[in-house]
Amino acid sequence: MENAEERAWRAFQEAFEGRPVLRGRAPGRVNLIGEHTDYNEGFVLPIAINRSVWVVARPRPDRRARLVAADFGESAEFSLDDLRPGSLSGWPAYPAGVAWALEEAGYRLPGLEAAVAGDVPIGSGLSSSAALEVAFAIVWIALGGYTVPPLELARRCQRAENGFVGVRCGIMDQMAALFGRRGHALRIDCRTLEVEPVPFPAEAAVLVADSGVRRALAASAYNERRAQCEEAVRRLRARYPGLQALRDLTPDQLEAARPLLPDLLYRRARHVVTENERVQGAVAALARGDLEALGALLNASHESLRTDYEVSAPELDVLVEAARAVLGVCGARLTGAGFGGSVLALVRREAVAAAQEAMARAYTMRFRRAPTFFVVEPEEGATVTREAEPSR
Repeated sequence: MENAEERAWRAFQEAFEGRPVLRGRAPGRVNLIGEHTDYNEGFVLPIAINRSVWVVARPRPDRRARLVAADFGESAEFSLDDLRPGSLSGWPAYPAGVAWALEEAGYRLPGLEAAVAGDVPIGSGLSSSAALEVAFAIVWIALGGYTVPPLELARRCQRAENGFVGVRCGIMDQMAALFGRRGHALRIDCRTLEVEPVPFPAEAAVLVADSGVRRALAASAYNERRAQCEEAVRRLRARYPGLQALRDLTPDQLEAARPLLPDLLYRRARHVVTENERVQGAVAALARGDLEALGALLNASHESLRTDYEVSAPELDVLVEAARAVLGVCGARLTGAGFGGSVLALVRREAVAAAQEAMARAYTMRFRRAPTFFVVEPEEGATVTREAEPSR
């Protein structure tokens, strides 16, 4: 069976004459903890995972981009001289947005012919969109002959999603794809953009269960949550004039200012403020190798996302509850923006099979369909190479 890299290679050969000159790989990510904190300038703790988006490409002498998506059986074509926000939709908007954002920053790009394929489930909460953006960014930069620091690439990819696609995402996903480190989680300060690798214990596994419930990140619910956080900050400045973001509040300060906020905004802010504290606690638990403490923080994160931030779904709750009942499961929570997608369970390796069986049984009984499971490992970040032949 072909892997994603091989599918991209074959799609290129079928669509274009000749050979590609390079290939780029960008991983998806699982966020261990720190959900909806990134756009509040807070803290997150993702891992880049061993599932990726692959792009194989070669330059064109003109300024046109011709793309084929092996997994969709679709193609797209556009001019780099005619890109504007909203001019494309669907998957082509992401590479087009990357080109737009890079050119906006002064990088003159060549046209290209490219094929893309991946094994990051789309809409599952594992950031297939950021992987797609980063894979095209590193390929286009290499074709243009530029050397761009990873942090600048992350910013450009975020700009593509914010300004071109129209999703007001934070920068965590792009940074995880670029800064990933095998065997480590990444503590990212989303204000300073400082990245600290944190060793991940070898005895633990991350079991991901994809509910199959798909959601579009550009849907109003995601952008609405961000707007609610911004409104909470605006109101809280009556008490804390120097407040920049919810990241700057302690739980005690939020409680002291609670009368300034309607209940909905208070609950949104409470999730963000307490989630930032949970990230810091998770880093300390990993440093101690304390899986039970880390698992308890994951459980608390899910409850906060479910009740205060209201981004869970019945399918996610069933999977989380089933996982927690298994001996050897330290904790479980939804991962990603919510509204569907996936949950993760922190599992001792010897309990992975039992956890998967229990989650599948509970989910199938309730919803009459099966979730999709895979175990992910902390992986290296994005890479680009001139050796275009698929690796074996």
